[in-house]
Amino acid sequence: MQAAPVRATAIPSFTTALRAVESLLMSGGQRTARRNAWTSVLEDRRRAKDRVEAERVLDQTPAPRL
Repeated sequence: MQAAPVRATAIPSFTTALRAVESLLMSGGQRTARRNAWTSVLEDRRRAKDRVEAERVLDQTPAPRL
């Protein structure tokens, strides 16, 4: 019995396939704008998560005595 042959070329990932379709449908400027917009969305989500975490920590911290 012989082992199955090894593929010489890798199967593209889903992301690679989407980028290939994107490059066919959009001009370079549109791709850049879309990626910049998505990066902004991810950054906004990260800041919101950080804000919620900071509020949680502040709520758990006892008020200082004066």
